[in-house]
Amino acid sequence: MSSDLPYRPCVGIMLFNQDGKVFVGKRIDQSVEGWQMPQGGIDKGETPKQAAKRELQEEAGTDKAEIIGEMEDWVTYDLPEHLIGVAFHGKYKGQRQKWFAMRFTGKDTDIDLTAHEPEFSAFQWVSLDELPGLIVPFKRQTYQQVIAAFKNLA
Repeated sequence: MSSDLPYRPCVGIMLFNQDGKVFVGKRIDQSVEGWQMPQGGIDKGETPKQAAKRELQEEAGTDKAEIIGEMEDWVTYDLPEHLIGVAFHGKYKGQRQKWFAMRFTGKDTDIDLTAHEPEFSAFQWVSLDELPGLIVPFKRQTYQQVIAAFKNLA
């Protein structure tokens, strides 16, 4: 039963460029279509901050960023029923995320989506107003919370 499954502990990164726009990547996998900000699991022995830096390197192929904010609270979301048992190897009912805001200190050419196992096929910089409309519906509430927490950093 899905309610017996735990939440996957992970981090999310709201990466701002110098113009106050946010990095989003277009997902490659077929289980979840759409755009999203970088996010990923926290490895054993890793702090959330370390995980955020690693995930940015893995998903955006860059380390040219500095942490400028951290949400105090963790945010959770549930997967829709049709993805439970499919996403996250069927081990989790959703995610429990610690979110960080980062400022991108490089140029777009410093981003390499193929640096590791690719998760995104393309990226773009979008305004905070545009962001929720690009995201899969089951993550929109989470994104609204992240936007509210970090909008003053744009």
